Amino acid sequence: MKKISFSPPDITIQEVEEVANALRSGWITTGPRTKEFEKQIAEYCHTGKAVCLNSATACMELILRVLGVGPGDEVIVPAYTYTATASVVAHVGATIVMVDTAPNSYEMDYQTVATKITERTKVIMPVDLAGIICDYKTLYEVVESKRSIFKPNNKIQEAIGRVILLADAAHAFGAQQNGRMCGEIADFTSFSFHAVKNLTTAEGGALTWRNIKGIDNEWLYKQFQLLSLHGQSKDALAKTQLGAWEYDIVSPAYKCNMTDIMAAIGLVQLNRYANILNRRREIIEKYNTAFSNLNVQVLEHFCENHASSGHLYLVRLLGKDVAYRNDVIIKMAEQGIACNVHYKPLPMMTAYKQLGFDIKNYPNAYCMYQNEITLPLHTCLTDDDVEYVIKHFINIVSA
Repeated sequence: MKKISFSPPDITIQEVEEVANALRSGWITTGPRTKEFEKQIAEYCHTGKAVCLNSATACMELILRVLGVGPGDEVIVPAYTYTATASVVAHVGATIVMVDTAPNSYEMDYQTVATKITERTKVIMPVDLAGIICDYKTLYEVVESKRSIFKPNNKIQEAIGRVILLADAAHAFGAQQNGRMCGEIADFTSFSFHAVKNLTTAEGGALTWRNIKGIDNEWLYKQFQLLSLHGQSKDALAKTQLGAWEYDIVSPAYKCNMTDIMAAIGLVQLNRYANILNRRREIIEKYNTAFSNLNVQVLEHFCENHASSGHLYLVRLLGKDVAYRNDVIIKMAEQGIACNVHYKPLPMMTAYKQLGFDIKNYPNAYCMYQNEITLPLHTCLTDDDVEYVIKHFINIVSA
C-alpha cells in the first residue's frame, strides 16, 4: 500500500545548498537574501515593491495597522476561510463583519457585501481560495458605488478614498486573471509561504500593493520595516555600516521579520516555480479527466481568462452530507491517502461562536462545507501516485 501525504514541501538539494550558503555567509536574519527575495517577488507580481515577513498573517495584520484600522472600524471577511483572515481583524481591535458565500460558490456573495458596507467599513478581505483569483472587477464596482459614505481616518485611506480591498491570497501566488498577476489586482495582496504552500520558505509571507497616488512607496515600505522590527529605525543590515550603530525606537512595535535562511529557500523555489506550477496543472488535468463522469463538482482552475496557482483540489460530493464525506476521508486514509477539508466555516469554530457568529446565518457556506473533500495535490506526487489516488477515490465514491 502506498503512503500519499497531503501536502509535503517540495525541497531539493538546491534549497539545501542555498540555505547552507546563507549559514556560511554570516547573514542568517534579515539581510541581503531577504531584500533580493522581495525584489524578485515584486518583479514577478508586476508591482513596485514587496515586503517579506514571517507569515501571511503578519502581512495582513501589519497592513491593517498601517492603514490605521482599529477599534470602531469594520472589516468584511468571508465565512468560508481559514481563521487568519478574520483573526487579524480581531488583533487590531476592529469589528469582524462576516459574509456568507454566494449560492453554490466558495466566494463571498458580492451583493451581500454591498449591503454590509457602512460608514465604519474600512477594508474588505476576499480570499483567493485554492489559488483561484476572486471577481475583483465586481468588488471594485461595489466599493466605488459606496465611495460617498467612506470616512477615511489616515492619509493612506484618504489617498485611496474608498473601502480598501486586501486580498488574502495565501493560496494564490502565481495565479493570473485577464493577463494580470495576483499581487497587482487588489489594493494590497498577502501571500503565504508556509510549508504546505506551492512556494515555501518553511514559514513566511509577502505583501504587495498597487501604487497609491500621493503615497510614496519607499515611505510605505519603511512602515513595514518599523512595525516588523520593534519600531527600530535601522535594521540589522543598515547597522553594519561602520560607525552606524546608533538607532531609535519610534514605536513599541512588533517582531515578525523574514530571515535570510527563509529567503534562501524562497529564492530557489522562485527559480523553480514555473515548473512547479506546470506540474500542478498536469495533476489537476489528470484528476479532472478521471472524475468527469462522477457525481462530483470540481473547481475550474484554468480557462481562457484565468489560470489558478493550482494550490488545492477541492471536490464536492454532490447530494452527500458531512457523515458521508467524513467516511470517504476515512476510507481514503485506510488506503494510505491523506485528504483534508477546506474549510470548516468560521461560524462553526468556538472562537467565532463566542463572538456571536452562528452557522445558521451562513447556509451557503455550510452547504459548500458539508460535502467538500480536498485530495492530495503537490509536486512530490509521481504519476503512479496520482493514478493510485484516482483509482481509490473512484472506487470509494462509486461503491
